[in-house]
Amino acid sequence: MSRKILVTSALPYANGSIHLGHLVEYIQTDIWVRFQKMQGHTVHYVCADDTHGTPIMLRAEKEGITPEALIEGVHREHSADFAEFLVAFDNYYSTNSEENKTLSQGVYNTLKANGKIGTKTIEQFYDPVKSMFLPDRFIKGECPKCHAKDQYGDSCEVCGATYNPTELIEAYSAVSGAAPVRKETEHHFFKLSDCEAFLKEWTRSGTLQGEAANKMGEWFESGLNDWDISRDAPYFGFEIPDAPGKYFYVWLDAPIGYMASFKNLCDQKGLDFDAYWKADSDTELYHFIGKDILYFHALFWPATLAYSGYRTPTQIFAHGFLTVNGEKMSKSRGTFITARSYLDHIKNPEYLRYYYAAKLNPSMEDIDLNLEDFTARVNSDLVGKYINIASRTAGFINKRFDGKLNPSTNNPVVAELKAAATQIKEAYTAREYGKALREIMRLSDVANGFVADKAPWVLAKQDGQEALLQAVCSDALEMFRLLTLYLKPVLPKLASQIEAFLQVEAMQWTHVDASLCATHIINEYQHLITRIDPKAIEAMVESNKASLVKTETLAKAAPAKVADAGDYITIDDFSKVDLRIAKIVDAQQVVGADKLLQLTLDIGEEKTRNVFAGIKSAYDPETLKGRLTMMVANLAPRKMKFGMSEGMVLAASDERGGPYILSPDVGAQAGMRVK
Repeated sequence: MSRKILVTSALPYANGSIHLGHLVEYIQTDIWVRFQKMQGHTVHYVCADDTHGTPIMLRAEKEGITPEALIEGVHREHSADFAEFLVAFDNYYSTNSEENKTLSQGVYNTLKANGKIGTKTIEQFYDPVKSMFLPDRFIKGECPKCHAKDQYGDSCEVCGATYNPTELIEAYSAVSGAAPVRKETEHHFFKLSDCEAFLKEWTRSGTLQGEAANKMGEWFESGLNDWDISRDAPYFGFEIPDAPGKYFYVWLDAPIGYMASFKNLCDQKGLDFDAYWKADSDTELYHFIGKDILYFHALFWPATLAYSGYRTPTQIFAHGFLTVNGEKMSKSRGTFITARSYLDHIKNPEYLRYYYAAKLNPSMEDIDLNLEDFTARVNSDLVGKYINIASRTAGFINKRFDGKLNPSTNNPVVAELKAAATQIKEAYTAREYGKALREIMRLSDVANGFVADKAPWVLAKQDGQEALLQAVCSDALEMFRLLTLYLKPVLPKLASQIEAFLQVEAMQWTHVDASLCATHIINEYQHLITRIDPKAIEAMVESNKASLVKTETLAKAAPAKVADAGDYITIDDFSKVDLRIAKIVDAQQVVGADKLLQLTLDIGEEKTRNVFAGIKSAYDPETLKGRLTMMVANLAPRKMKFGMSEGMVLAASDERGGPYILSPDVGAQAGMRVK
């Protein structure tokens, strides 16, 4: 039965280039969409640039252009990158559109009419030079806990502490460098706390992965806060209809951008918008997102939709982050790689599509792009196994039989490949791409075993073996056809080339039951793909290190403070820090604390240590028990209102999420000193 499906990926922010971390999501989504389309379902895949907010406004000002000009240029860049990585959106749009403005204002007005919008006066930091209120990430200063310089207004990247911007010591504006002042302003709030009963039921209804639903459960335990949906001028965005000088916070109109992009597609294609978005719609809606924006999509978004008269998502699929060579992407190591840099050096985007697919599963686990493994796996699987089947057999058909096939009628290997269709289909459906590709590569080994066993290169030299040679090579190419069909969602461009070579129509999943019959004629075999040269990987990494130098040179013009000689420490200073491997014996919620977890740590001494860590937003306490981490063991105990903290756990965070605890490598044990 044909289904009607609307699919979205998270909207990339129009303040930077697409990088390999972003592509995890878009490749994952595109594979699923292509697979569903191969099933014969009606699928619309839409996305857009997320274009509003303070960073866009400030970057445009710095470049001496309008925000509209900035986002137009970024849109061209993003569109080109996605197209070259074969991410086939049915519509790629912009949140700065009339459709989005109309829909956002309509949602707001309905929420307000339903009693879900309120106002209250809040106090914020204000830049007196730029005459603007400052978001937390645009305020810097000295950490109130460890006294590290130049830390952001919401958390310290040195000690991991979280705090309010007003707690910073010697705070300054990252925009102008001026000392900010406190100023009151009236803001509009969406009453998320009123939606708690609905959201508790919705998040446990099968719409989220189990681990995601558990994560949302932590927020319910501490109680939902009302959501600030307004920002003060100057701000690049949509003005709130009944509030001059107030603008919708970017996270209100960004997800509505999914609707706006689809509305634009409907207007282009004559589709029925309401059939997909009305409250009682029988169509399906799926969002693919990163786990760092789960809170917005699993709480704010469904509540916004439900209380403004629209349908809620069928399911939300959250994925993890990308690491490169086992570590966070790094500009200094050259592993913060843009989509364009990859294309400039590696050329073939399907290599990355294949590698990501081989690593992906339905969980929120991070995946690692190990560049050495990437090279080895692509060269082994795609060139050494898959393409090898055609390259070893097609030439005989072209040269000896004028391209005409004559397969056998009961080859057991062909039968085995066809029988695997159901298992592979189930894996793709469940986003178990790694499982699907493992089975496809197993079948490639079976097909190669058949070719090696029959040895057509030997048969070609023997008299009277012409019929057998033709049948063996024809059967091998039928196996190649089936493997291509199974790989088509991952390798669409290569599949298209092979369809032309085999002279078959565009493959659909039902073509599993077809066959390359006797008298079918194929085209002359052309070389399809080449091995990855490790030197190209090295050049790509070095190129991204070089681009960092340019970036750092430009950054010197920014108003943010930079370290001088007095900000560095010596090896003697560092040797005073007692870093230990610690085992988390227990982890508990802290009643009354928004950001803290209470950890009981074993560092190999007679008694355990009690430490409060600001990592609640990233962890379910149960998942921490038994894990190893690193801590500063000789930090002076600090009395907090929840108890005594006897050390500090090391953690890391950035704009994508966190704080995440640091974990030691295999072989480390509690009590070991870090050297």
